[in-house]
Amino acid sequence: MWIKICGMTTPEAVAAALAARVDAIGFVFADSPRQLTLEDAVALAAPARGRLRCVAVTRQPSQRHLDDVLAVFRPDVLQTDAEDLRVLRVPKQLELLPVFRGWDGPQSTARVQPGPFPARLLFEGPTSGSGTPCDWTAAQRVARRTQLVLAGGLDPGNVATAINAVRPFGVDVSSGVEERPGVKSPAEVARFAAAARSAFEMMQQEQRSA
Repeated sequence: MWIKICGMTTPEAVAAALAARVDAIGFVFADSPRQLTLEDAVALAAPARGRLRCVAVTRQPSQRHLDDVLAVFRPDVLQTDAEDLRVLRVPKQLELLPVFRGWDGPQSTARVQPGPFPARLLFEGPTSGSGTPCDWTAAQRVARRTQLVLAGGLDPGNVATAINAVRPFGVDVSSGVEERPGVKSPAEVARFAAAARSAFEMMQQEQRSA
């Protein structure tokens, strides 16, 4: 069970994630309503350091921008598209969460088959933070082979169904727990974490009794 709340923009959101005992929170350094300056991200992350994983979220960053993020923000985890990691220089010791997105049918599935899957990946819809679901059927197949973190279109009302369908290692939510674009609702963060945790516990009970 692994739960991530992405797109932190306020101290209240960070406090809600800590209160909900999630595993990770994301700070966005890409074009988005949730995009932060490095200085704001450092300040927001301070109360969470050492208590959960602070994830730097990028997409197609330049090497210079990534170097600045790593030097100033000092994330526990770097999340960026898998294709980005083929060209970027990244410290070997840094934990990575590569993003695979938009899989839908044989052609796109073939695109990610040339090598083995990473030990853990984030399976995302075509556009992060848009509330667009990914292909749960394809995600379920990949979840059999690696630690898959499911993202895209999740919210407190559908996360249990998604977990039951995909059987992922973890889940990630952003827009699905917002009161308006870019601003998290503490109540929805709590609801999402509780619903996800309950669904994971039921899944584990089923696995033990199988």
